[in-house]
Amino acid sequence: MKSFVETLQATLLPAATLVARHGGRPPAAIELASQGVVAATGRPTVYAFAPLPEGALVPGIAEENIRSMEPVVAAIRAALDPVRPPRRAITVLLPDTAVRVFVLDFESIPARTEEALAVLRFRLRKVIPFEVEKAAISYQVLSQQKEQCRVLAAVVPGPVREEYEAAVRKAGYEPGALLPASLAALETVETGGSLEATLTATLSPEALICCISTTSDLLLYRILTLPEDEQQRALEIQRGVAVAVAFYEDKLQAPPRTLRYTGTMELAEFQQIAALPELQIEALTPRPETGALTGLGTASLAGVTGALAGAY
Repeated sequence: MKSFVETLQATLLPAATLVARHGGRPPAAIELASQGVVAATGRPTVYAFAPLPEGALVPGIAEENIRSMEPVVAAIRAALDPVRPPRRAITVLLPDTAVRVFVLDFESIPARTEEALAVLRFRLRKVIPFEVEKAAISYQVLSQQKEQCRVLAAVVPGPVREEYEAAVRKAGYEPGALLPASLAALETVETGGSLEATLTATLSPEALICCISTTSDLLLYRILTLPEDEQQRALEIQRGVAVAVAFYEDKLQAPPRTLRYTGTMELAEFQQIAALPELQIEALTPRPETGALTGLGTASLAGVTGALAGAY
């Protein structure tokens, strides 16, 4: 799938970014999540996973995410050491609940990055519950027509970004690019040349993210925070999938035939909870038969696999 998130790393980083100099993402990636750190690199790709103790990392936008720095740093090293990154620079995938993603409509957007960011900050000031001036903002123009410009924007609170970057640097690596995990996962979608939109669902311990994407546009990005109670959690997942399916049918005037799933729940269990027999639910990124250098547990591999698709 031709990625529409290939440039999102540009402004989530400090000005002196390795990505800007080399023109692509680093050839190694990690995804940080509350259950642990998954790492990947190479062609063919190799993977490793290191678990985190409960409560060490609690993703969000309102409070401190890394509650215990030492185990997070140790997990980053433990996940990356087996895959042996060829460079210190790595792509860092952030938990989706630590990022806010928007698709915004404008009449036009300035061509110069500095001017475009000023416009975005002014617009986002009204919709994000944190200080926009200190936030890291990345954007990409999805479509440009005569009187309408659709822009994909990802926003991370400044202190949250600094936490994750600090952990990576303490582990001996450099954050060469930052991306939301679910958007990185979209780069694994194979369309086979089809122009049909793709419905995806990403499940983390904290949230369900449903997306509808084409090769050049994001028609839906919906994040649903999930309760801890298992029964209520299952109901919210079922409702979230149903809402995404209804939106797909309304937007595209046809029901989706397939949903591509990735997450911490087994595929069969997710299929059962979704309870949509007419919808084919399949793995976004099947488990590799080779290349697992450690036990992977329930870690999703779609994010790091997608991140490597944009590597230089």
